[in-house]
Amino acid sequence: MTQQAANSTDISRTLETVERLHDIGAEAWRALSGADVDAEGYNPFVSFAFLSSLEDSGSAVADTGWIGSHLVLRGEKDAVSGVMPAYLKLHSQGEYVFDYAWADAYERAGGRYYPKLQSSIPFTPASAPKLLTAQGEAFEDVAPLLARGAQAVTEKLGLSSAHVTFVDERERQTLEGAGYMARHDQQFHWRNDGYASFAQFEDALASRKRKQLRRERRDALANGIEIRWHTGADLTEAQWDAFWVFYQDTGARKWGRPYLTRSFFSMIGERMADQIILMLAYRDGRPIAGALNFLGEDTLFGRHWGCTEHHPFLHFELCYYQAIDYAIAHKLGRVEAGAQGAHKLARGYTPVVTTSMHHIPHAGFRDAVKDYLDHEREQVLFDAQYLEGRTPFKSGGGN
Repeated sequence: MTQQAANSTDISRTLETVERLHDIGAEAWRALSGADVDAEGYNPFVSFAFLSSLEDSGSAVADTGWIGSHLVLRGEKDAVSGVMPAYLKLHSQGEYVFDYAWADAYERAGGRYYPKLQSSIPFTPASAPKLLTAQGEAFEDVAPLLARGAQAVTEKLGLSSAHVTFVDERERQTLEGAGYMARHDQQFHWRNDGYASFAQFEDALASRKRKQLRRERRDALANGIEIRWHTGADLTEAQWDAFWVFYQDTGARKWGRPYLTRSFFSMIGERMADQIILMLAYRDGRPIAGALNFLGEDTLFGRHWGCTEHHPFLHFELCYYQAIDYAIAHKLGRVEAGAQGAHKLARGYTPVVTTSMHHIPHAGFRDAVKDYLDHEREQVLFDAQYLEGRTPFKSGGGN
């Protein structure tokens, strides 16, 4: 699909959709905001290495219900001005913003909910830019065209809806200005208050919580378990083989089958090794559990975890405390530990409201969803405020 895109400037722009990132090209993609490891605001999940690995490995492709439909805005000399990573989705799996009730209501009323247009990072409930702007382009010129372009694609193809998940405040304002509706949810992130060590972080906790944390860390390693961080050239196929077993176990229990293929892990290990921190727990020299993390400009993103042996508090140690350790040691500002999980609150992770944006062409259905979202946003904000007052930190002690 190619069409003219109106703009407030004199530059003539066209909008098209492409199925694969390779149709755009690595060089053009790396010139987009947040996509290059050496650029300000780098986010690993919008990198060419990460997204192309999802496609090349067969993890996010048509056969798995993710049909690439990336919006590409082109300007002078056909140069890429902006991109919105997007997919025609045949289901709602792997998104972490749940619309199953919407799909059920739409289809009970006689409509066809799928396919829908989904702008998201597959299988990744992490904040990441979606309205990607090329270097030398102004966000305020490009982003509204991408927002309206997604609406145009939705309506031209007769789709039920378009969704843009885990957006930042600037993108929210742009999408809201184009008529998208906001939906809120809640995650738990750890924020670095300038701690010089993990011990200093512990000192910021209330006494009872500090004792609980220390006991959990001690018990997690009580059976002779050692934890090692692997990154860059230290990553090996043997480690990925071990982690694949862990990931399969977790995926089978949570979703019935794992979303990601084994080859995906080899690809990211080759293409973005320096942005990966694989934390493995060893007992008697053998890996028994692992947590996969990705490194952004100022954030450590915790993604997948699994184990073959169950030890008390090992999940907390690998996924939460080791991530804090790493962030402090490398002076990172934040740890995002994935979707949901109120149990993270007691481990020093505080509530953060996340936002997704939704376009629904059908007026009646849009009104019903709007009413639902108005009430849901109020409840999410109330819950976040309630939990913010119940963090494990000393009164007035930070975070």
